[in-house]
Amino acid sequence: MKPLNMPESRILIRKAAVLGAGVMGAQIAAHLANAGVPALLFDLPAKEGDPNGIAQKAIENLKKLEPSPLAAKDRAAGITPANYDQHLALLAGCDLVIEAISERMDWKQALYEKVAPHIGAQAIFASNTSGLSINALAQACPAHLRPRFCGVHFFNPPRYMHLVELIAQHAAEPLLLDQLETFLTTALGKGVVRAKDTPNFVANRVGVFSMLATMAHTERFGLGFDVVDALTGPAIGRARSATYRTSDVVGLDTMAHVIRTMDEALPDDPWHKYYQAPVWLKALIDKGALGQKTKAGFFRKVGKEIEVLDRATQTYRASAGAIDPEIAAILALPAPAEQFARLRAHAHPQAQFLWAIFRDLFHYCAFHLATIADNARDVDLAIRWGFGWKMGPFETWQAAGWRLVAEWIAEDVAAGKALAAVALPEWVTAGPAAAGVHTPAGAYSPATNTFHPRSKLPVYARQYFPDPVLGEKPQVGTTILETDAVRMWHTGDDIAIVSFKTKQHTIRSDVLDGLLAAIAEAEAVQAGEWDTLEAVVAKFQQTSQRLRYSLIPTVAAVRGMALGGACEFIMHCDRAVAALESYIGLVEAGVGLLPAGAGCKELALRGAQEAARGSVGGQLDLFPFLRTSFQQVALATVAKSGLDARNLGYLRPADIVIFNSYELLWVAKAQVRALSEAAYRPPLPLSGIAVAGKTGIATLEMMLVNMRDGGFISAHDFEVGLRIARVLCGGEVESGSLVDEKWLLDLERREFMALLKNPRTQERIAHTHKTGKPLRN
Repeated sequence: MKPLNMPESRILIRKAAVLGAGVMGAQIAAHLANAGVPALLFDLPAKEGDPNGIAQKAIENLKKLEPSPLAAKDRAAGITPANYDQHLALLAGCDLVIEAISERMDWKQALYEKVAPHIGAQAIFASNTSGLSINALAQACPAHLRPRFCGVHFFNPPRYMHLVELIAQHAAEPLLLDQLETFLTTALGKGVVRAKDTPNFVANRVGVFSMLATMAHTERFGLGFDVVDALTGPAIGRARSATYRTSDVVGLDTMAHVIRTMDEALPDDPWHKYYQAPVWLKALIDKGALGQKTKAGFFRKVGKEIEVLDRATQTYRASAGAIDPEIAAILALPAPAEQFARLRAHAHPQAQFLWAIFRDLFHYCAFHLATIADNARDVDLAIRWGFGWKMGPFETWQAAGWRLVAEWIAEDVAAGKALAAVALPEWVTAGPAAAGVHTPAGAYSPATNTFHPRSKLPVYARQYFPDPVLGEKPQVGTTILETDAVRMWHTGDDIAIVSFKTKQHTIRSDVLDGLLAAIAEAEAVQAGEWDTLEAVVAKFQQTSQRLRYSLIPTVAAVRGMALGGACEFIMHCDRAVAALESYIGLVEAGVGLLPAGAGCKELALRGAQEAARGSVGGQLDLFPFLRTSFQQVALATVAKSGLDARNLGYLRPADIVIFNSYELLWVAKAQVRALSEAAYRPPLPLSGIAVAGKTGIATLEMMLVNMRDGGFISAHDFEVGLRIARVLCGGEVESGSLVDEKWLLDLERREFMALLKNPRTQERIAHTHKTGKPLRN
């Protein structure tokens, strides 16, 4: 029976299993555990020792990888190792089973025959294949399991890559696919693209072709691999790893396998002759240079120097590829139409190369759109989410001028310059899409010759601002109050949202003014230079306190970096809702300061509250809590995820971590509404805060002395640390003394100003401002 109020598109995934403890399988299990889904990680039984040794080793390796697949180290406890000989019966208790073994059809089919009898009657069974036929794989499943079998292709690394391709097969239940899409979107935070069951699906089909076309034109125009990577990275809105560095990261053997899949499965494709690994790629694979995992591929690192393979000599040389200044000037032009016109007309090989790779990509995508995806939006989002491009191929084409670029492509095809001698599909120049594939009504679908709107699945109602594509009408909400620093707005209801407009959301005086004005607006509905600076600090503290004690509920919605003052604001809101990939911390010590937006005060207060909850017979032991807070502030510790921020105490147990950042405002507003409907009143100011006083300061000072004398911190680090200790311990008072928040705020502000006046702190601030790097002086 469906639980009350549970939408039809929801499914309860209480427990999952991942078959295959390789790189992808282990990291998929890690991300399930990140989301609070207990996961069994299966592999073959080890030949010696613990039968679960292979899976157990994979779990241990997860703790060592950087960037970490685990959002918090303790999430590894959510993964249980298992093996196929002893634990198949455990599959019966899993609601989701994901197969992630090597890309061999025969191996996968044999595994399906082994596990199928043990999979629960209501479980979803999915393959993480990157390109094998889902319909062919389904034939290895017994008839009763086929309606619950599909493809679910995660991109590597699963925690960080937004894209998941969902692939149906003929017998799959539509409701099951909707339920799985909902789970992937909300619980795991993914952007789901429905792909057709064609070789390599959408992202790899288009992305790998783009790389193959780039390789073909690398040779045609005689460019070095380093020059090509300079041209095909951020300069044209693509990932920093560009083309050949991406191949190294993926693994050249993996690249060759994907290319071979296209070669074998697409014999009639007009571009088939390019579905071959170039000679120089084969040569690298033959000698075991497989890229990053073998420390050599197209590039290698020797000491601190990066070397690149020379295509002509097959030896490595210093990497020094650069974009010609004239071509760089063209790429810097603001209008895409002018960029493309100039590149096509320019005689320089780099310009001709760039026009050629775009031309052949556009040609390929238009020709194959009907067979690989439902509409143009799915192709663009798949490439953006799976390969890190700022704009997808159809968006880029349309921005450059759809009709004119189509004419240029047709001219080059007729002249034999394109990689394939086939005409553009008729829909490109005639019919509804003759002016472009993206419109406010939706994205063009050749199958229906109409524009398809976004999915109407209920889960997408949670995204106020989904990742937009070109041509969609942006939603901006209704402005209530706006300054150069902040904007207060709403989405059509009675909940106000305040957004910072400053670069990297830095806290300036005008931000504080704007935030105070916004709180006042919501409540209404419901001496010398050092003196000036101290007044700004006092205003900062006042703003934090207003967030805590305002007559309206305040909820912080956090996505990305929230350092220093932003972290202090979060700590003072009634609730915080943070996206998983939120990096929160008090980092002021790095520039020789201490948190003075009421952050130190808040840590002292929280320490006293925690000690009171754990007191025995009225005896408080403040030091364990203060030591932890002291270490985090003094070392400028930044949480590596929203979950880690909760473990570190920047977020409270009641604060929420969500996995899909596009749902952030939905969940944050729900928290505001819940607090408001509970007849919200602010907490009462605390006047009896127990502090550690002189005893606590002396203990922390002893720690600092040992670190200084051992050469672990500098003399100024010692000074900064000692002032942090004084604030956290409530100053030079007797241990156990009771103070109020004003006492702590005044102390915090005095110690901050003392550090700000210190020449060494000023040196640190100037150095960091100039270089972006910390100075240890």
